[in-house]
Amino acid sequence: MDFDLGFIWSPLELSLRVAGAATAVSFVMATLAAWRLARKKGPMPALLDALCSLPLVLPPTVLGYYLILLVGRRGVFGHGLAELGINLIFSWQGAVVAATVVVFPLIYKSARAALEQVDKHLEDAARTLGASEWRVFISVSLPLAWKGIFAGIMLAFARGMGEFGATLMIAGNIPGKTQTLALAIYDAFQAGNDLQASWLVFVTSAVCVTLLMAAELLVKLKRRR
Repeated sequence: MDFDLGFIWSPLELSLRVAGAATAVSFVMATLAAWRLARKKGPMPALLDALCSLPLVLPPTVLGYYLILLVGRRGVFGHGLAELGINLIFSWQGAVVAATVVVFPLIYKSARAALEQVDKHLEDAARTLGASEWRVFISVSLPLAWKGIFAGIMLAFARGMGEFGATLMIAGNIPGKTQTLALAIYDAFQAGNDLQASWLVFVTSAVCVTLLMAAELLVKLKRRR
């Protein structure tokens, strides 16, 4: 067998790109959502919290189906996106959208838990000094909650690397275009190519373990400083 490492690099590069973009988008959206909902009580905040957490419990295929209904060619926003020249179906950008929905609640839950642990007296002290709510969030709440948020970011990135179901439904499984590591492993296994599947599994595991170890190292270095 011609052992070409190209079968590893292409899905690895795409997985890193998709996971990185999805994590970045989710970080902004999930952190802001967590900030607005932290410490809020009542039926409406509870409903919004449930909606933000829903992707954690729904099967990825269900999430993929919802996304098709929303951004598919015949979806709710599909026609508007087509007029703008945006086609998310069978594209790596669609894989980013799918991964974003899947990893969003990981950052949201971590960020909300971390923000709720911030000492409210410190936030109130900043307000008494004339700081706006946004300034309190940026200068007080976010720095104090960064460890929990960072943990969520790393978990989200690792989860984005392994996303399968929603990505398959939205982006398909096109080698060299939308085939991530998880999809490449599935293809190799289905084709009976155990050696290729084993290499892909090893690379995926090595990348995820490296990321988690690097995250732990960064946290320890920050504590020492």
